[in-house]
Amino acid sequence: MEKTFARIANAVARGAGRPITFILCMALIAVWGFSGPFLGFSETWQLIINTSTTIITFLMVFLIQNTQNRDGAAVQAKLDELVRVSAGKNSFIGIDHLTAAEVEEIRSTCEAAVARSQSSEPAGKRDKEEKRRQPQAQNT
Repeated sequence: MEKTFARIANAVARGAGRPITFILCMALIAVWGFSGPFLGFSETWQLIINTSTTIITFLMVFLIQNTQNRDGAAVQAKLDELVRVSAGKNSFIGIDHLTAAEVEEIRSTCEAAVARSQSSEPAGKRDKEEKRRQPQAQNT
């Protein structure tokens, strides 16, 4: 059942993100709007758009959240594998399970370490490194 739901969620998310879907929804709203005078701008006329958009929004929240959860987990697994196979410290694996305060503490520690290493480098080496990075920054 989970694989079926994942397939459906992916298909709906892909379809919802296409330009043609947006155009079709805009056309549907235009048809609804133009039908107002013919239906006397009745409560039923208003209820049609209100109910349909509410139901669609309600269902889309769960589908989008499902795809985001899976995408986030996949990216995290890839990052964990890159950290695992890299030389050096691999204690960052699994930090996505920490609280926001714990992650912020780790981030602050990393930033402080980078600042210390940059201030301890000889000025000539820093200048060469900055010059080497500048052309790459211009290309992006």
